[in-house]
Amino acid sequence: MVEAKRKKGETFDSLYRRFQRRMQDSGRTPEVKRRRFLKKDQNKNQRRDSALRRETKRAEYAYQLKTGQVKEEFGRSRARRT
Repeated sequence: MVEAKRKKGETFDSLYRRFQRRMQDSGRTPEVKRRRFLKKDQNKNQRRDSALRRETKRAEYAYQLKTGQVKEEFGRSRARRT
């Protein structure tokens, strides 16, 4: 745990700067960022389910576009990967 106690007559800005410096020196910042944005790996069934869900949504949107139920938005033209 990183600690920085306020010295007598010290401003908040200098205390905060000192605390940040100690945090950098301790090496905890990269570890915290790594843990914060770490994504759990999906298992095979979850990957398959999400792929099937995406494929059915695409097919449903293409059908609605073809039948005129949905108008194609001009800013939304995405290149499809095949």
